[in-house]
Amino acid sequence: MSRDYPSRPLVGVLALVRRDDRFLLVRRAKPPNQGRWGCPGGVQELGETVIEAAQRELAEETGVDAATPRILTALDAIERDGDGRVQYHYTLIVVLFDWRSGEGEAADDAEALGWFRLEDIESLPALPAVGALILQGLEAPAPGRHSATAAG
Repeated sequence: MSRDYPSRPLVGVLALVRRDDRFLLVRRAKPPNQGRWGCPGGVQELGETVIEAAQRELAEETGVDAATPRILTALDAIERDGDGRVQYHYTLIVVLFDWRSGEGEAADDAEALGWFRLEDIESLPALPAVGALILQGLEAPAPGRHSATAAG
C-alpha cells in the first residue's frame, strides 16, 4: 500500500529514548515532516511486534542501544493536501526506552540527531507532539518502579 494517499491508516512506531533528562531526537530527511525534529521511527513491518519495530527503527536511524522498552502512548498523525484529501495517515505507537549506550549517528531516514531537554524543544522546528511526549517520558516511572498512585 502506498504511504501517500493510503486506503487505510498505516501503523507506525516511534522510539522515545530517555537518557537522564535528555531525549534522542532525529531530524527527518524525507517527507512527511522533512526537516523537522521528532523521535526515530517508521512503519511496522508484517510479522513484527510493536516493540520489535521500534527497536529496528531505532537501530536503523541512530545505532543507539536502548533497553527496557514499554509502550507509552498512541497518536494519530493525519495530514491533508490542499484539496482536503488525506495524504498521510499514521497511527503511531510510542515506545519509551532507557538509553544504554552510544551517542548515535544519523542514518537511514534521519539527517541529523541530538540529545535534547524539554526546554530545548521550543527552539527547534519540532513536530507538535514532541514536547508532550518528552514530558510524558520524564513523568514515566523507571522500569520496576511504580508511581505513588499505582502503588496506592
